[in-house]
Amino acid sequence: GVLPPRRPAGRGVRPYRRGPRDVDGQRADRLPRAPSGDAHLVRLRAWQINGCAYCLDMHWKDLRALGEKEQRLYSLDAWRECPYYTDRERAALAWTEAVTTIGGHVPDAIYEEARAVLSEKELCDLTLAAAAINAWNRLSIAGRLVPGGYQPAAAQQAGAAT
Repeated sequence: GVLPPRRPAGRGVRPYRRGPRDVDGQRADRLPRAPSGDAHLVRLRAWQINGCAYCLDMHWKDLRALGEKEQRLYSLDAWRECPYYTDRERAALAWTEAVTTIGGHVPDAIYEEARAVLSEKELCDLTLAAAAINAWNRLSIAGRLVPGGYQPAAAQQAGAAT
């Protein structure tokens, strides 16, 4: 069944009041980015794995507002079988999945695949971003944030102009 909400987004315990847009005083868009230059795609994949409805709603909308193609979004959980992702995106997605579902160590094959297309710094940044993503998932799920009300900044700005 559906878990009853504990707190609407933005009305949480004081340290979490700002929501997933702020981690340790940093805006989420200033967190280490995926090597493709867009952290949203790997965030969305981690949130699919973790089942965070609030986060899925937020970042699906963000990606659409940024012009991401529906086909890539709908196919994200089957990215291995689809031709819509670059080699760098594939490496970032595989690494993010391995870090998200860690049950021991990240397999050497995934590390080697990632290092073939990502620099050491890019891989470190991606690992830190995945850790932040997964932390926000746990906070959002535990807080039972309610999905549906989030609007991307572009949509909010357009509404304010009318």
